[in-house]
Amino acid sequence: MEEEEEAIGFLDKVLEDEDVFVLEECELGTPTSPGSGSPFLVAVKVEAGKGLEMRKLVLSGFLASEEIYINQLEALLLPMKPLKATATTSQPVLTIQQIETIFYKIQDIYEIHKEFYDNLCPKVQQWDSQVTMGHLFQKLASQLGVYKAFVDNYKVALETAEKCSQSNNQFQKISEELKVKGPKDSKDSHTSVTMEALLYKPIDRVTRSTLVLHDLLKHTPVDHPDYPLLQDALRISQNFLSSINEDIDPRRTAVTTPKGETRQLVKDGFLVEMSESSRKLRHVFLFTDVLLCAKLKKTSAGKHQQYDCKWYIPLADLVFPSPEESEASPHVHPFPDHELEDMKMKISALKSEIQKEKANKGQSRAIERLKKKMFENEFLLLLNSPTIPFRIHNRNGKSYLFLLSSDYERSEWREAIQKLQKKDLQAFVLSSVELQVLTGSCFKLRTVHNIPVTSNKDDDESPGLYGFLHVIVHSAKGFKQSANLYCTLEVDSFGYFVSKAKTRVFRDTTEPKWDEEFEIELEGSQSLRILCYEKCYDKTKVNKDNNEIVDKIMGKGQIQLDPQTVETKNWHTDVIEMNGIKVEFSMKFTSRDMSLKRTPSKKQTGVFGVKISVVTKRERSKVPYIVRQCVEEVEKRGIEEVGIYRISGVATDIQALKAVFDANNKDILLMLSDMDINAIAGTLKLYFRELPEPLLTDRLYPAFMEGIALSDPAAKENCMMHLLRSLPDPNLITFLFLLEHLKRVAEKEPINKMSLHNLATVFGPTLLRPSEVESKAHLTSAADIWSHDVMAQVQVLLYYLQHPPISFAELKRNTLYFSTDV
Repeated sequence: MEEEEEAIGFLDKVLEDEDVFVLEECELGTPTSPGSGSPFLVAVKVEAGKGLEMRKLVLSGFLASEEIYINQLEALLLPMKPLKATATTSQPVLTIQQIETIFYKIQDIYEIHKEFYDNLCPKVQQWDSQVTMGHLFQKLASQLGVYKAFVDNYKVALETAEKCSQSNNQFQKISEELKVKGPKDSKDSHTSVTMEALLYKPIDRVTRSTLVLHDLLKHTPVDHPDYPLLQDALRISQNFLSSINEDIDPRRTAVTTPKGETRQLVKDGFLVEMSESSRKLRHVFLFTDVLLCAKLKKTSAGKHQQYDCKWYIPLADLVFPSPEESEASPHVHPFPDHELEDMKMKISALKSEIQKEKANKGQSRAIERLKKKMFENEFLLLLNSPTIPFRIHNRNGKSYLFLLSSDYERSEWREAIQKLQKKDLQAFVLSSVELQVLTGSCFKLRTVHNIPVTSNKDDDESPGLYGFLHVIVHSAKGFKQSANLYCTLEVDSFGYFVSKAKTRVFRDTTEPKWDEEFEIELEGSQSLRILCYEKCYDKTKVNKDNNEIVDKIMGKGQIQLDPQTVETKNWHTDVIEMNGIKVEFSMKFTSRDMSLKRTPSKKQTGVFGVKISVVTKRERSKVPYIVRQCVEEVEKRGIEEVGIYRISGVATDIQALKAVFDANNKDILLMLSDMDINAIAGTLKLYFRELPEPLLTDRLYPAFMEGIALSDPAAKENCMMHLLRSLPDPNLITFLFLLEHLKRVAEKEPINKMSLHNLATVFGPTLLRPSEVESKAHLTSAADIWSHDVMAQVQVLLYYLQHPPISFAELKRNTLYFSTDV
């Protein structure tokens, strides 16, 4: 896959934004029998009653957004009549031709939607289980030809409006502030919107309608009279969207500057390069005297593959920038976390679909199509996840920047280059023929053949481990002089490595003894890395790329997580050797299906494993004391701690705090003030994880899963707020309390590196994961548990974290537009 071809037409962007990866995979054929894998049979197992209630929620939300859309079209049409009236006078604002170009087809689109709204509204307001409205959506879809004409004219309309604004002040004033009526039940009577923004609305709308059709089908029983009509409307809309996506898809071409030569290859691998402010996947080759950055050329079928050289630096001319030079370099903006989470969610959903197709012995073409889609998403994740800068300079001028996912890779590349630079190297310039010979050898010599994504793995390769890895870092030996030492632990996830735990700094020693235990969540992981650092307390040595002090790597090592070795109940002790340093550690693994069990406490006197309503009643409190105290301590001294809630606390500290809270010991506050902040954060997470049922309850769990899957924003808002209102008061008040705390933590993201998305990943499963009975009903295998439900749990919490403040009183008082019971 060529990254130069990632530029997508603006309609594809809308589709991506709306997250319609499920839709993109829909077959446009006729429905087949249940279980045959036809995407249109999403609703096969819809329970009639519940399905119809969800239908009403979806329709209510869509109707509300349809009203807003009609108001937007009205606002666009409002200036058209007076502009036409002046066009025939001696002082026209615009010519008739310009007016017709800018407002092309808007009147027709308005009339189509007004008629649709007027017919649908009474059906939703006088709702009963027999109501049918499939014919209205079918008719709406049949009129998409008007949208095709609008889309074909869209760019010209924008250009014309822009030119007219520049040449005519009067029109500029009109186009900058069009008044849009607010919905009937809204406090805002009008909002001001630009003409450019309003002209984009019809493009957005087709996607919205398609998403709603998808949601409706999902919650419509197959034997309902609306089902075939909605299916037909979805097929038409799908065809329409794919046809206009093909029309509007500008492709960028690669600019290549070939230069290079043959030597012995020392190391090669895929790295992400920042080039002209965009990320490009490169294959980097380190030869004995030169570093060469290449990309694989696209060749026609059957042709021998070749590399193009993007640039090279003779090792004699290669230098690493000092911390001061790094400071002067442009800052790297990380890719938004929520988009990375969306990609992970798509990958997980596609993995599940592929497994289902294989289990049902589905068509190989369908499986290949799903694999291709998964590869594309994994490729994007691989391209956009790395954040650790690796800068190199050519002493004769140009600088280059790679982004890596781990300090481990950065030190590997740096050490390999520095080792070669110890030899007597000569500077040189390669002729174009020498470069062709060198670049030509890359394909045969390379040791890394595939982009590191799971789609490239063979079916018989291990899927990795899902569950919890318990690691005790005992001690280290082999240091030549005393230093302040600590270790970090990393595991692989989705093709790249993530830092999961960090020991305390052991001060001024050659033999640190940490004896600290950590619990690390694995998401299909196959390797564990341990990195040993010397702590630097010099404030002047701050890396401006990530605002962290530059600590020195003393040693690093990696071990494979072999399921046979790891999956035993006993601790397995091992030693990892790194640059003459030996680190002793122990580990054991708990599979996800074992670790996901919620077990109610036998005693009802403590707080762990006891129902939240029992605890709040006993304490006469609205929010359990343990939650209030842990939150207060984190806000007092942990809110700026890097990786707060993500970095594991020491397990023995957490168990000690658990015992003190369970015994309601009077020394709690004193113990909290002395305890490591990561242990306090870990205790709070453990409390929610050990509740006998999740904070957001087993009863509502299926509805949360359905609500978050709704594609239409208005229906989703309606459903998600309704679900909060349905929670028992102690659960709701505690949830809102925690929500506000997590938002305050995320406000410090520049310092603590914990965004709303990171926090949702940590807390989502903890607050939503159903108890054991519920789990078995929903989930099949360990991999599936992570693949779909966990991602959806993260999305539910993220939805509320990104939502404007939610007040308990307001929530209980408000009944949202067309609300209904779930």
